[in-house]
Amino acid sequence: MTKTPSPCIGVCKFKRTGPAGTHCIGCSMTKVQKKMAKKAVKAGPKEGAAFVALVFAQQALMGRYRHWRAAYLKRCLKKGVPAPKPVRDAS
Repeated sequence: MTKTPSPCIGVCKFKRTGPAGTHCIGCSMTKVQKKMAKKAVKAGPKEGAAFVALVFAQQALMGRYRHWRAAYLKRCLKKGVPAPKPVRDAS
C-alpha cells in the first residue's frame, strides 16, 4: 500500500510579515506542522489523508495558497497515489 505524500511541496520559505510569517509560502504549514506531517504520513494512509485534509482546511481559511493544490496533485500522480479530496464546509 502506497503512503500519502507529505503536503510539503518543497518551497519551505517563511517570508511573510505578521502572523502569516509563521506559515510556509508554499504549503501554508508552520514549522511544527511540517514535523507533524512527517509522522502522520508514516503512521498510515488514514492519518496521512487526515493531515492533508487539515492542510486543505487551513488553506481555505487563510487563502493565498491556490497554487498548492495543483503542485500537490502533480506530486500524488507522480507517486501513483490518489490525492485526498478537500473537506467541504457543511454550513
